[in-house]
Amino acid sequence: MRKFLLLTTVSLFLASCGGVKKTQEAINTGNYISVIQTSVKNLAANKTKKSNQPYIALLEDAFKKNTERELNKITFLKKDGNAANYENIFNAYSRLKNIQEQIKPLLPLRITEENRNAKFDIKNYDDKILSSKKQLAEYLYSNASNLLANAVQKEDYRRAYDDFNYLNELSPNYADSRVKIEEAHSKGIDYIKVKLVNSTDKIIPVRLEDDLLNFNTYGLNSLWTEYHTSPVNNIAYDYEMQVDFRDINISPEQIREKELVKETQVKDGFKYVLDEDGQVVVDEDGNKVKTDKFKTVTCNFYQFTQSKTAQVTGVVSYVDLKTQQQVNSYPLSSEFAFIHNYANYRGDKRALSSDLISMLSLKSVQFPSNEQMVYDAGEDLKANIKRIINSQKF
Repeated sequence: MRKFLLLTTVSLFLASCGGVKKTQEAINTGNYISVIQTSVKNLAANKTKKSNQPYIALLEDAFKKNTERELNKITFLKKDGNAANYENIFNAYSRLKNIQEQIKPLLPLRITEENRNAKFDIKNYDDKILSSKKQLAEYLYSNASNLLANAVQKEDYRRAYDDFNYLNELSPNYADSRVKIEEAHSKGIDYIKVKLVNSTDKIIPVRLEDDLLNFNTYGLNSLWTEYHTSPVNNIAYDYEMQVDFRDINISPEQIREKELVKETQVKDGFKYVLDEDGQVVVDEDGNKVKTDKFKTVTCNFYQFTQSKTAQVTGVVSYVDLKTQQQVNSYPLSSEFAFIHNYANYRGDKRALSSDLISMLSLKSVQFPSNEQMVYDAGEDLKANIKRIINSQKF
């Protein structure tokens, strides 16, 4: 038992040393944030634990070097004088504060070997954060407003939308940012009207048209894409999506018959067991010994299969309404098969297996109409259209 405890202690010590060594390597490579996170995690679990002592010195060192690096970076960015740097300055001050907030609950941290508390130069960055946040907000608003006012393409509106959204996260309800968010969004959307064309000589069921054009069930409208099956007069549409049915093939109604002949042995009463002399054998109680009699029975099993198929093919095309040019085309295809089995028999039903007997309860049914067949192919059509729309990028 003592040997086991010793081995466990050694293993834990080696594991601890390995963790400390990797953390020290992280400092040497300038990965100060990783050192701070690892050290804080270990010390938060138990800051007085002897094996965690190295993490205090590592945290002290990493904190000092990270603070120095961040402040030097901020000084450089300020000297650069580029307004686009405001975000990096704001984020740097925010990181410095965040790190301090992680360390504060652990203080004081005692380095026992040096008989001192670890030193952390804790500063109040609130004013600098607020100041840089204000500068960033002003820059975001100005930049996004310029993008919105001078947009050349929809991507400009979308960039303005992202900037206004970010601004609204930093400073909710900043100036008229919410109004401009809505404006940038509405102008950045690709509006697509949907047109269904029937180029076949068959009638497409009205309810199938309604299902295919009910884009609410597709769940496809995204932040920057809207499909309209009923065009709105005051919207300038960017594209037209044409769902063109080219061919509808419906097979004749068919009934196929298959005959199976089944044969098996079944019990057919009993007979007495006879000995070599032809005498009836009796048991020790004087009773005559019986044995089952079997006979062979035969049954003709007739299986009928009703079948009818429908195939719908077409093309989904996207047309740029500004240039009247087709930008993409996708084949559209769907099949639906109606299959129904039923059966009857002639002969001794006992020759049939249970699965065949269960089919005898099924009867023939009325074939679906051509309209129903086309409609039933619609579920697969909807899945194909959804796949096409998901793959189309503007």
